[in-house]
Amino acid sequence: MPLERISRTAFNLIHGRNLVYNQCWEDPRLDREALQFNADDEVVVITSAGCNALDYALAGVNHVYAVDMNFRQNALLQLKQAAIKKLEFEQFFDLFGHGRLADWDEVYRKQLRDELPEQSQKFWDRHGNFFTGSRRRPSFYFRGTSGLFAWIVKGYVGRNAKLRDAVNKLMAAKTLEEQQEIFYEDNLKETLFRPMIRWLLGRDTTMAMLGVPRSQRQQLDQEYPGGIAQFIVDRIETVFAKLPLQDNYFWRVYLTGEYTRDCCPEYLKKENFESLKQGVVENVSTHTDSLLGFLDGHSKPVTKFILLDHMDWLYHNRKDILAEEWQAIVNRAGEGAKVIWRSASLNVDFVDPIEVEVNGTTCTLGDLLKYDRPLAERLHPIDRVNTYGSFYIADLVK
Repeated sequence: MPLERISRTAFNLIHGRNLVYNQCWEDPRLDREALQFNADDEVVVITSAGCNALDYALAGVNHVYAVDMNFRQNALLQLKQAAIKKLEFEQFFDLFGHGRLADWDEVYRKQLRDELPEQSQKFWDRHGNFFTGSRRRPSFYFRGTSGLFAWIVKGYVGRNAKLRDAVNKLMAAKTLEEQQEIFYEDNLKETLFRPMIRWLLGRDTTMAMLGVPRSQRQQLDQEYPGGIAQFIVDRIETVFAKLPLQDNYFWRVYLTGEYTRDCCPEYLKKENFESLKQGVVENVSTHTDSLLGFLDGHSKPVTKFILLDHMDWLYHNRKDILAEEWQAIVNRAGEGAKVIWRSASLNVDFVDPIEVEVNGTTCTLGDLLKYDRPLAERLHPIDRVNTYGSFYIADLVK
């Protein structure tokens, strides 16, 4: 269909030529509880912005393999690793906590550049201005395609005094009761989601900036009352009025462009910085490849697979690759392997029927995956990001 082709082209243009994610949009606190990491774990995760790869390393696993087809996402994680090794904490927090560094050019040239692989050097040589803090876009967290959307949202909020004051009060609220009072008494939902905004939320181009392909939008349009626009409205209400904001660093950085010392990812906390610097950061490696390509070329057993939401896209666009990927996961899975993934869909029904071979016998994934549905149902509603339709936790039993 022409519309589908146009949408896919737009999505590929955005994702194929840009740094898309400047922070991870999956809550690692849930992942830690779901996966129960241990010191022997070999972990594979899609890189995204690399925040969660560092989080899993801090959880004490043996090694984290961060895999992404977009080399720019790996370049971001590699820059974080270089900065951990070469900078003191205050500089490091300025760089990735506040999203800017006054003497970026000198620090990058003298301390960071030589720590990076050649492809990452070329990328940051061209895009170092992401961290120099221009007046219009003062933070790295307003860069990249998702960052551009955050910057547009901040501008929209900033031009509306009622919204600006309400958002500032929400960020400063100490209790859930305070948040609810601000959200409902200030009519924040009605003020924020005017008809034009709701219309924009249903557009493929808008969603592509956030890393949401047309296939995921269509899933929610079909499954959720009111479609994706209403899904987003309801998720925002949950985040701001039903979950505590005090430690919700995902939405804080999205709305303000920076973290605080008390509200930030684990890798940005001072008490974790020395652990990373003293060797934990070495337990993370980056791999620019598809998940299938990485697993086919990897020799060690993997015990924890963190698949994010990429299967939604594969199912709608490359079912053959999805089946091959699951065969590679089964082939590479070590003893006691666990898998987690998220989906835009409220109910994923396309994984269990996939056929794979185990020891020469054909079976379905439904025969191999033993779901922990009670745990997933308990964790999913308290996800601080709260933008996915469903969450899955499964043991892979061969």
